[in-house]
Amino acid sequence: MAPKNRIIIDTDPGVDDVLALLLALSASPKELEVAMISVTYGNVPLQRCLRNVVAMFHVLEKEMKWREANGKPTFGALNAYKPIVAVGASHPLEDEELVADHFHGEDGLHGVHTAHPDLSPADTWRTLFGDKVEGATDSDEPPSFSRFFSPSKGPAHEEILRILREEPEDTITVVAVGPLTNVALAAAKDPETFLRVKELVVMGGAVNTIGNVTPVAEFNCMADAVAAARVYALTSKVPSSTMPPTIHGKSVLGAYPEKLPRQLKLSLFPLDITTPHELHKETFNQKIQPLLKQGSPLAKWTETFLNGTFNKIDSMLGEGHNEGLSLHDPLTIWYMLTRDHPEWTTVPKPEDIRVETCGQWTRGMHVIDNRGRAKPAEVDSTVETHPEDPMDAVTFDEVPGDTMGWLSLRRGNRINRVVSSPGQNTFAGILLDRIFA
Repeated sequence: MAPKNRIIIDTDPGVDDVLALLLALSASPKELEVAMISVTYGNVPLQRCLRNVVAMFHVLEKEMKWREANGKPTFGALNAYKPIVAVGASHPLEDEELVADHFHGEDGLHGVHTAHPDLSPADTWRTLFGDKVEGATDSDEPPSFSRFFSPSKGPAHEEILRILREEPEDTITVVAVGPLTNVALAAAKDPETFLRVKELVVMGGAVNTIGNVTPVAEFNCMADAVAAARVYALTSKVPSSTMPPTIHGKSVLGAYPEKLPRQLKLSLFPLDITTPHELHKETFNQKIQPLLKQGSPLAKWTETFLNGTFNKIDSMLGEGHNEGLSLHDPLTIWYMLTRDHPEWTTVPKPEDIRVETCGQWTRGMHVIDNRGRAKPAEVDSTVETHPEDPMDAVTFDEVPGDTMGWLSLRRGNRINRVVSSPGQNTFAGILLDRIFA
């Protein structure tokens, strides 16, 4: 039976990214297929992110053997499918690289590779992706854990396009939980093919709440604001209306074609909804301690970086706080597993959310028009705003002085912002039960 959803995960592991990957791979084969893991820079530099993905598969091989020996359930999707792992962008389109190793640790997982060298793969894994490693030869056998994934020697954005080109339209969803550079590169190279995607699910931004890297910006969007702006623009009937301004008249990737086959469906998971979905230290350790005593390799691995994260939160907030680890990235995977649940709700109609790319203090900010002003094309039902009739739209869909097109139905983005889930207070337990069986 074909899986209900087939996804590409674009990620920068990262603590919560790894939890998102584990949640996806623990799904049943009927629920979800991970067709590809597209790796980007972000929480830590690119090669460290890639190492964390490979290390995860190394640990999962040990974990599945341990579970089989102890009569415990194994990961369904992990055993049923073999995702491609491809290496993507190492830096933003136009910005200086921004990392979050102050929160995730220098290796992205709070020193887990140093703490548990037996759970970290030998450096020869790099040959899988075409790198030369001292001491490695062409005759070396590939590591046994590589049976769980297919390494790609091609860039991630080209692999994204290849999959979208080869698979039927509207069958692949891209779940982006890191900076949007890989996604922007794919969209720029072949926008027509990219728009074959069923949906783009994005963890990013802060709309009606504070940012987590500046007062107004969320990390993923701040890390490559230009990429985010370019991707969001594909939700508009007129993408040029919200594209980031060029530098000295030039753009790194160039403009989109004037005519595109359709608009992008983009479901946004900003901090507004992801932050309240928390995993607390006590809840995690209550679940993990019995598994540690039983000898679970996955429990040993995750205990190190999750308790490292909890300790980091304690050091940042001081005694007496009641904050947990916000499950930003895993929430997007839960959406893919349960997207038909009626309690997943979005704003009543898509919002014109735009990304600030030039502001000294506001770079990465998600800007939305809360002035409540009427839009002429909504008031006058006779106004034609279809792209096939551009002259009518231009004539009647403009307001004097509205130079940025905030009151236009044609210009501006159209973002489906997710505002509620099936269980803010229950998700952490569901996550732990699925990953740790």
